[in-house]
Amino acid sequence: MSNISAQLVKELRERSGAGMMECKKALVENNGDIDAAMEWLRKSGLAKADKKASRIAAEGRIVVAQKIGKAVLVEINCETDFVGKDASFLKFSDTVADVALNSGATDIDALKAAAYPGASNVEEAAKTLIATIGEKIDVRRLAVVETDGVIGSYVHGGRIGVLVALKGGSEDLAKGIAMHVAAMNPAHIRAEDVPAEFLAKEKEIALSLMSDKEKAKPAEILEKIIAGKIHKIVSEVTLLGQPYVIDTNMTVADALKKEGADVVSVARLAVGEGIEKVEEDFAAEVMKQAGLRQ
Repeated sequence: MSNISAQLVKELRERSGAGMMECKKALVENNGDIDAAMEWLRKSGLAKADKKASRIAAEGRIVVAQKIGKAVLVEINCETDFVGKDASFLKFSDTVADVALNSGATDIDALKAAAYPGASNVEEAAKTLIATIGEKIDVRRLAVVETDGVIGSYVHGGRIGVLVALKGGSEDLAKGIAMHVAAMNPAHIRAEDVPAEFLAKEKEIALSLMSDKEKAKPAEILEKIIAGKIHKIVSEVTLLGQPYVIDTNMTVADALKKEGADVVSVARLAVGEGIEKVEEDFAAEVMKQAGLRQ
């Protein structure tokens, strides 16, 4: 059947989000049956998605969704910065965050299996989007924070997301500390969270950097000098010990103390962490967007 109307192609495009030529081909292959064409596109899209599974997706977006007592962060990756700003990708990632918030999923596998509007689950919806956009899409990481206290959330440029749960304190304080974590990325919350192995190594380094004159001091004085150096290092790597970015005249611990608050938990995700990205020049990225793929 070759006399497929433009109106029918337009309707299929609106329903599927696929390209014009793909829609026309789907309709031709299915004798103008739009429902059958939709299924054909979907199956075709899943096949394409499988082919793209080995590609590197290190761009994308961190999305937050929040309600009283609970908040989630989701990292959703794509291959290029262009697609990371695409309206379909933005809508998909926002919807996935809502699914994560309301489905009860506590890990990424459960999230991928959770029901998604208009699709059987999140994973199938991602594969359908791959067919439309033409890039690998990966729902990669999920962080969930639940508390009876206050939750502060902050997303910086769509690339870094933070959740901070407090016992006591205000929403403004929780958000301020979330902003601090986004900027400073402390390795630990409190001094007692710092591993003993790390402290032992830092003590060894501090000793090796000391002059012979310093090393010749009495043991108790030497120990105080080293303890001071270690205390400074611990302050640098812990949230509570760092100068508060909102007011650097105080530490985060001071800011918490002012409101009688304490940190319960912290979650921080940054786009592409741990992914070995293949660097490409701008021209190659444009060629990808134009569909000139190998």
